[in-house]
This record gives sequence, structure tokens and C-alpha cells, in this order.
Amino acid sequence: MAHSEVVLPAEFIVARNPDPDSSLPFLIRLPLGPAGVVLKARDSWPRTAKVFCHPSTEWPADAEILERVPVRRCERRGAAIDLVLDRARENTSQVVFTRIRAGREAIFWQSARTTRQARPNVGLPTRRSAGGVLTILVDAHETYPWRFSHQQAVTVRRALSAGDYGVELDGVVTAAVERKSLDDLVSGLTTGRLRYQMAGLAALARAAVVVEDRYSAVYRLERVRPSLVADGLAEAQVRFPDVPIVFCETRALAQEWTYRFLGAALEQLAMAAGADLVAARLRPAGDVAPPAPTVPAIRAWAATNGYRVADRGRLPGHVTAAFRAAHPPGAPPSS
Repeated sequence: MAHSEVVLPAEFIVARNPDPDSSLPFLIRLPLGPAGVVLKARDSWPRTAKVFCHPSTEWPADAEILERVPVRRCERRGAAIDLVLDRARENTSQVVFTRIRAGREAIFWQSARTTRQARPNVGLPTRRSAGGVLTILVDAHETYPWRFSHQQAVTVRRALSAGDYGVELDGVVTAAVERKSLDDLVSGLTTGRLRYQMAGLAALARAAVVVEDRYSAVYRLERVRPSLVADGLAEAQVRFPDVPIVFCETRALAQEWTYRFLGAALEQLAMAAGADLVAARLRPAGDVAPPAPTVPAIRAWAATNGYRVADRGRLPGHVTAAFRAAHPPGAPPSS
């Protein structure tokens, strides 16, 4: 008599971990193999960072199910399991089996977003910006604003007419930065909202758009044609050349770039304002009349322009008048 194989439904299941002593509060089951792959997980989906996982011996019969999602593909490839869910968002992820310090085995659950945003191996400087310690205005509509806790800055919440972060000079906002995630950037391009935002930024003395991702991520987009986004970015940059769009790889680097940009903008604008103030205080000495043309200069011009003049004596009035008409005040001297 042949033994029948238990076939799991093609579902991805998230449950609450019933073990009160575990530091991993979730259970996930992947429909792979006869019994599936069961893991304890620190989170229910890798949204902002890689999720640490640990193998679980079995799926509890009385598990409190939090989520069931149909699976389009669940396939093991080498040291990783590719998981594609049948839903519009948060649908693609990968479970990676690896080794960390001292050869210890570890399991990380990651999405394309958290993989792209892996922290680069760089240290951020602590030196103050070119503008000194900054007071950065944060738009009141920012849901999860940057705090600039690593930088020498204080933040003040205020409604901004353009941008998410700005600095002011003499009570007027003169420089601002619009912050974008890749998803927000794509949405702004496809709906046309980004064009209006950049038009508002262009009205300021200094402004920029900073993206918390790599430019190469544009060409890995799945729900929209990468060429459409790339063309939209190029068009926006040509249309508003004074508002650069800068890709800064991670949230931390985007925050650091914004801090440095606002500091440099504030310094340059303050210097320009100081120079204008000095110039306004200078009293003009009056208009200085240009030097009168010499007779030899008029005679040489007349000879090269078809006028018959004698080598000596007084110049005819019509020749002098023609010379002055050809050389109005303020015109650059002719060669």
C-alpha cells in the first residue's frame, strides 16, 4: 500500500509565537517540502531591515494565525529560498541561510528593499556644517521626520511651502530639501506631483531633492517600466536645472547630505547678503563720461569704412556723426 504524501496548501502563513520565553515573537511557514519550512522570526515582514530568524521544530496546532497569503512561487536556490506572494505590495522576499561570526549559522529574511538599503561600510563625520550649528525647519506634514541626532543641528517643526527640510536667513526660508523614498519618487513621477514640488523648490534661492536609495534601483523596478522612471527623472532635471536630484543610497547618508547641503547654502547666501549690504552702503561717485574719441581714431575708422578723409586738418561733421552712431555709449569697443 503506497503512503500518500501530505501536500500543504500553497500559502504563506504568519502566526504569533506561543513560546513566551522566545525573543522572536512570530512564526512563519513556507510551503516548501512535505512539512513546510517553519521559522521563528523577529518581525512579520522585512519592511525596514533584515529580519533575524531561527528554525522551529514544528508548527503548533493551536497557533494564532495573523495572516494567510496565497503563494505564487516558493523555491529553494542554493542557500536561499525565494518567496513570491500573490498580493500587490510586500510580495517578494528571500530567506537566506548563512554563517556569521565564528562560523555560527544564521538565517535572515530580507526583501529587495532591505537588501538595497543595507548599511554601507562608512562612518559619518561629526564635524559641524559650513553654516555652523544649524536650526533646521522640518515640515509639519512629515510623518517620520529625520531628527539629525548625529549632526550638530536642532530641529523646529513648521509648515513649509516647499520641501521637507529648510533653513532660513533673516526670517525667510532660503534653502530647502525635498526628501523621497524610491517608492515616493516613482509615485511623484507617474502622477505628476513631483513636477509641482520641484517648481516650488525652484522658487527658493537654493533647493534639492534627495532620494534614500541608489540610482541603480530605478532599473530594478517591477511594477513600472524602469525606462519610464529614468526618462521622467531626466525630464525633471532638465526642466528644473537649479534643483538637483541626488541619490544617497541610505536614509542615514541622505540625512547627512541634506545637513551638509543646507549648511553650505546658508553660508553662501549669508555671504552674498553681506556683500549686497556693503555695496548698497557705498555712495556712487556719479556717472563718469567715457573718454572722447581722438581724431586719429576717428580718421582710422573712417578710412576702413569707406569715408574719404584728408590725412590732416579738421574732420567733416558727417564723418564724426557716423563714428558716434557706430559707437553708442556703453557699447563694447570695436576691434
